[in-house]
Amino acid sequence: MPTTKLCLIRHGETAWNTERRLQGHTDIPLNAKGALQARQMAQALKDINLTFDVLYTSDLQRAAKTAKEIERLFNTSALVSPALRERHLGALQGLTMDEAPNNEPELWQSHLNRNLNEELRGGESIIQFSNRIKGALDQIQKQHTGKTILIVSHGGALDMMYRLASNQSLD
Repeated sequence: MPTTKLCLIRHGETAWNTERRLQGHTDIPLNAKGALQARQMAQALKDINLTFDVLYTSDLQRAAKTAKEIERLFNTSALVSPALRERHLGALQGLTMDEAPNNEPELWQSHLNRNLNEELRGGESIIQFSNRIKGALDQIQKQHTGKTILIVSHGGALDMMYRLASNQSLD
């Protein structure tokens, strides 16, 4: 069976990243530094003569705008997939890392403990998130077997991809 290669890229910085605010599915744009990071990352890929067959991105604008820089330099178009989004953090979305333990102490503790079934009041459990990411990767691999694929996504989603690929425990 031919080898399918994945190159995983995290989106550039947002204002909420600098504020240590939990983004999840909240559609936050890149800040000026994040836009610069996206341009620099795309140029670095060009400078190393990276070749790839297909580009995927999450539909959230912080990832999609990062992918736009790759599209521009490599004269390609990204395939957009909502399945590559960050984990939906439910009631924790929008809170800072300092606010979350005070405003939602039980949910925050469950989040820190990596409770696999905790949906964070309106969000996604780790199991649901894992299943979504695995489904997305399985579909991408099925459609592009033997190809090199760039994926622009989010820190938590990339962590989940790594856990799945390396057979690590979800907790």
